[in-house]
Amino acid sequence: MTDIMPQPSSTTTTTEPFVSKWASRYRGATVEDLDPPPALSLTPSDPISLALLSAFERDYTHLTIVSSSNRALLGYISIPHLQSLLESGKVKPEDEIRSAMIRFQRKGARYTVITMNTPLEELEGFFEGRDNGGEKQDFAVITDSGRRFVLGVATRGDLEEFVKRRPA
Repeated sequence: MTDIMPQPSSTTTTTEPFVSKWASRYRGATVEDLDPPPALSLTPSDPISLALLSAFERDYTHLTIVSSSNRALLGYISIPHLQSLLESGKVKPEDEIRSAMIRFQRKGARYTVITMNTPLEELEGFFEGRDNGGEKQDFAVITDSGRRFVLGVATRGDLEEFVKRRPA
C-alpha cells in the first residue's frame, strides 16, 4: 500500500506553521484598526537630544530615520537603547543620531512589508519571527504597499493593548 502523504526523510526539515495565540480576538482586524499614530521621522544629522525630546513628548519608543534628501527609510532608533548609550557615555546629547541609529541592511535582505491593510495575525507572526528566521521583533515600520512612505510604527505593546480592549 502506498502512502498518500510523503513521509519526511532524515534530510527533510519540517517547520511548525505559525499559530496566532490571539486569532479569536482579531476577527479580521488589520493594522489600521490599531489606530497607530503617525510616524515621527528624523534625519541622521539631527541631534540625539532632538530624538529624546521628540520621543518623550509623544511617548514613542521607536523613531524612524529617513534621508534628508529623498525621505528614504534608512533605519531606526530605539529610545531605550539610546538611553543606555547615553548612560554609558558612548554618545552625548549633542551627537548626531547617525552615531546611535540602527541601519537597515539594503543588500541581500528581504523585508516583510507591513501596511495598514496587513491582518493582525500577520503582524503577530512578524513580531514572533515567523518570516525572519525566528528572530522576534519589538516593532514594525508601517509603510504604503510600495514601501515609499513611512506611515507609522506598530509595537508589540500596541497589539497587546488591542487584544485587551477586544472581547473574546
